[in-house]
Amino acid sequence: MKEVIQSSKSVKTLNDLAKLTDYSLMDTLDCDPDATKNGVDHSPREVFTGHYVPVNPTPIKDPQYIAHSKNFFNELGFCDSLAQSDDFVSMFSGDISQVPTPIRPMGWACGYALSIYGTEYYQQCPFQTGNGYGDGRAVSIFEGVIKGKRWEMQLKGGGRTPYCRGADGRAVLRSSIREFLAQEHMHALGVPTSRSLSLYTSKTETVKRPWYREASYSKDPEVMIEEAVAISTRVAPSFIRVGQLELFGRRARKNEHPKAMEELEKIVLHLIEREYSEQIESNLTTAKKVVLLAREFRSRLTSLIAHWIRVGYCQGNFNSDNCAAGGYTLDYGPFGFCDMFDSKFQPWTGGGEHFSFLNQPMAAQRNFHVFCMALLPLLKSDENAVVELDQIRSGFSTVMLEKMKKMWATKLGLDTFDASLFNELQILMVKTSVDYTIFFRELCEIPEDINSLRKSFYKDSLNESILNSWSEWLIKWKSLINASNAVEINATSLQSRDKLSHKMKSVNPKYSLREWFLVPAYQQATEESYSLITELQEVMTTPYTEQTKEIDEKYYKLKPSELFEIAGISHISCSS
Repeated sequence: MKEVIQSSKSVKTLNDLAKLTDYSLMDTLDCDPDATKNGVDHSPREVFTGHYVPVNPTPIKDPQYIAHSKNFFNELGFCDSLAQSDDFVSMFSGDISQVPTPIRPMGWACGYALSIYGTEYYQQCPFQTGNGYGDGRAVSIFEGVIKGKRWEMQLKGGGRTPYCRGADGRAVLRSSIREFLAQEHMHALGVPTSRSLSLYTSKTETVKRPWYREASYSKDPEVMIEEAVAISTRVAPSFIRVGQLELFGRRARKNEHPKAMEELEKIVLHLIEREYSEQIESNLTTAKKVVLLAREFRSRLTSLIAHWIRVGYCQGNFNSDNCAAGGYTLDYGPFGFCDMFDSKFQPWTGGGEHFSFLNQPMAAQRNFHVFCMALLPLLKSDENAVVELDQIRSGFSTVMLEKMKKMWATKLGLDTFDASLFNELQILMVKTSVDYTIFFRELCEIPEDINSLRKSFYKDSLNESILNSWSEWLIKWKSLINASNAVEINATSLQSRDKLSHKMKSVNPKYSLREWFLVPAYQQATEESYSLITELQEVMTTPYTEQTKEIDEKYYKLKPSELFEIAGISHISCSS
């Protein structure tokens, strides 16, 4: 990839952004040889070879600004006024026909394979071959280096591509608001994630989507509703997924075409260049690079899952195609944040227990297995590398367990994880129906007794035995802190207690983006009122900070009992 020299000057116009372009993917990887030259390629078809398909996004009609990420704009050096300038709105609502050079007036979409919990699937592809599965409504339109970092910008809901499988290629306002807010919330929580740039809706264009009747308990959608379309722009160092490597690994394994092995090696080396260049030296052999890649990705993926569980996040649909090969959160479809603690919490009705909250380490292990199997064809001539790769793959569960133990210890303010104490806590949390976020945040205050913890209990009345068990657990927890923690961070003095409390609050957020906060925001948005979106942006991008009493009363409270099990709030069937 070419060296890009940049100015520290703010990006005030689209012309300023154009100076930062660097299309490494399109310039170094293979284009689909059957692609059209003008990017008009919007019907489902098989893509047999090549790493990407040039395709024009389909602009939404009469675009209207809703929001942009002020925090991310600031990080990128973008002026806030840019988000509402005519040419920026046009580009990031899908019209790239008039972009200034060297921004290219054509985007790209990529194919990938699908594995569900480690099992290869082909039936989701309309051709039953796997050659029609990929970016069905996501179109990348920009790649460049900004302030020394490489970023790819992708329109979610940007229209049909060859991978659309007959769908309309659109995203609706409801799901676009969810993803836009969630990405920036996760970043603020300290969880690796794709980022949100901008959000636009159409004043006139709508599509029909299956949804639920009001206050329904149904698991399956019951009605078709008309919804406004929207385009959100998500940004990441790359959008290469485990499923993408898997597609090329399958083709190489089955020798599907003469360039299959070459294309696999190219995409793997491109991933390393884009995501792992600081960890993997460029002068190594491909085999050594592949082994190091597996080791580095294992470290990132296990850390990511520990972060998810730390903040109460459940991906819901953690297939290989929803697993970023760079080791960050990608594709906010049927995600959710825990209200009441439940190890089997699953916001997606189609996800099952295998993608539930505390099964995410195992789901990640299955995706890592798929990742390693995709790399394996590149190592066939190097027996030692094959052995190393297998050792890295088989060691996933050990690494994952250590990351989880460290995470739980940190949440509990402990220097050392104690399995007995933790197991007792899990049992009590279930028996008492504890709110996950509120409980751990209240624990940060190092309470003298269980009274403040009861703020997190969904059950109003508890028998004496349960209350005594909580009191006993609290005593054990404090004793362990005082016995094992460094003296300056324990509960033996006011000063050490304050330091401990501060440390725990840095990993236990006060606010999480619960679905029942989101629903009023996207309902309000249907009336062209976006004040709740703005408010949620402000609250959820400072999730560890103590905020006003008014904010506490709105966003630091138990989920109302009448909202439990309500469709579209406690569970969803799709992300539209």
